[in-house]
Amino acid sequence: MSENRKLAAILAADVVGYSRLASEDEDRTLARLRTLRSDLIDPTIAVHNGRVIKRTGDGALVEFRSVVDAVRCAVEVQNGMAERNAGVPQDRRIEFRIGIHLGDVVEESDGDLMGDGVNIASRLEGVAAPGAICLSEDAYRQVKARLDLSVSDLGSTQLKNIAEPIRVYSLQVGAKAAATPEITTSRPATAAPPKLSIAVLPFANMSGDAEQDYFADGISEDIITALSKLSQLFVIARNSSFTFKGQNVHVQDVGAKLGVRHVLEGSVRKSGNRVRITAQLIDAISGGHLWAERFDRDLTDIFAVQDDVTQQIVGALALNLTDGARPRLAPEPPRNTEAYDCFLRGRELWHRLTKETNTAARDLLQRATELDPNFASAYAFLALTHGIDYLNRWGASPPESMAQAEEAATRAVTLDDSDPWAHWALAIAKLYTRRHDEAVDEVERALALNPNFAEAHVCRGETLYYSGRPEEALESFARGKTLNPYFPDVVLHFQALALFQLARYDEAVELLLQRLARNATTDVSRALLAASYGHLGRLEEARAAWQEVLRVNPDFSLEYRRKVLPYKNPADFELMVDGLHKAGVVQ
Repeated sequence: MSENRKLAAILAADVVGYSRLASEDEDRTLARLRTLRSDLIDPTIAVHNGRVIKRTGDGALVEFRSVVDAVRCAVEVQNGMAERNAGVPQDRRIEFRIGIHLGDVVEESDGDLMGDGVNIASRLEGVAAPGAICLSEDAYRQVKARLDLSVSDLGSTQLKNIAEPIRVYSLQVGAKAAATPEITTSRPATAAPPKLSIAVLPFANMSGDAEQDYFADGISEDIITALSKLSQLFVIARNSSFTFKGQNVHVQDVGAKLGVRHVLEGSVRKSGNRVRITAQLIDAISGGHLWAERFDRDLTDIFAVQDDVTQQIVGALALNLTDGARPRLAPEPPRNTEAYDCFLRGRELWHRLTKETNTAARDLLQRATELDPNFASAYAFLALTHGIDYLNRWGASPPESMAQAEEAATRAVTLDDSDPWAHWALAIAKLYTRRHDEAVDEVERALALNPNFAEAHVCRGETLYYSGRPEEALESFARGKTLNPYFPDVVLHFQALALFQLARYDEAVELLLQRLARNATTDVSRALLAASYGHLGRLEEARAAWQEVLRVNPDFSLEYRRKVLPYKNPADFELMVDGLHKAGVVQ
């Protein structure tokens, strides 16, 4: 039988110092790697049309249809790792080395690839510095004129078990400053944290099974949600608290980084139908323990444990609650423990915000509603999965996705009018179907129920912006960033939109450049940057920014955005088009 030979772009990657990390804490290292694969690596490979040939314990070999795709994938992964490693001690970081080669390979009947093309990529990975990408000369020749790369020529290098020396180019992704983006909040860094402020760290999973992480995370998130309903208390958002997951942190450092006076940490051990939860409340300034307790209960009592923890914190912080506020902390628990388990799994997957995990989350949340038709929170997050499909055009029919989002959110609100997530989900549906006043009402209701709801503050800002109220929108965005110091980079884009609408173009440019430092693949921020430069008369910069839009997304369409963005006044969108006209980049 003749060999099936072909030319392929091969990417090889592995973890720096994996043996050391695994020897120190194998379970946690494996859990972190699984999370990286599901959240960052596999979705990025898919976006760039890659095919995983094989995995090792700490690495992978991936085939791409072009070197350009392989390099873009590698850059995105390394940038993502730099962001995830920000603030992590050097000895606990997971860092990758990556090698890329274009060469001749032999494809086996099972899809495996063999030959020098694969071997050279693997050897290039071995000579790469941590966080860097090494390209062979053949690979570099394919991309040097197509991608804006800053490389170091390492010259001819003798690679292990490769007969002839190969010229190697090293690409170090991101400057040091870009690897640790500045976290900005509305509170001065020197200001003392509010006395009644708290961050809930993700509870450690002590079950001996990394697959049970979702359960420990779910307990932490439910406690955050309960405490967030207290208007007297400043509660840091889940997304910021969870940046410390898996890290060996000092509570004082956490308090300083998140701007809080108190930190709750704990652990969860689940075994069969029994669960043990330990929790301790710590003063983040003195390091002193204010309260600690252990709960050993049946799994069916998990909701009572969560309520006990929140009520104990209320007592330890000497919060004075009205009689009406106390029962409001604990929502009505689902009647079916299997439904709750599906909900926790689905909610955790939804937070990862990829197409694949969103689909899996929707299946689990749908199952939760089937097992318990009165489970309001499951309907709320089911609505959010449909909303994400709509915003990202992941579904076959975006209008149908939005209709399903509104149906599920309406059901959630009907079942439990006190669920802030349900009102948030319904607000999104109302906004993107251009019922602006109703959207404002829904998000205001969400914030009345949960004043610390960072995502709802950002949603309120987005709703006010599209309603033509940019100054009020800026206030909401600022509040959302304060509650969520490790805010997603898209918030910078929203703020820039509001500033742009107010003709504060210089300030918009500053925020857009910050976003590009954190997310190099955004097309919408590059388009707004080009329009801002156009209004400022900085025409060369505007044209360069527009070229980057088309490089990142050759199919970028102003007409599509004009159609789907929910502006109450269509003239507000035309302000961006006008800036692009001034730059001469669109007709």
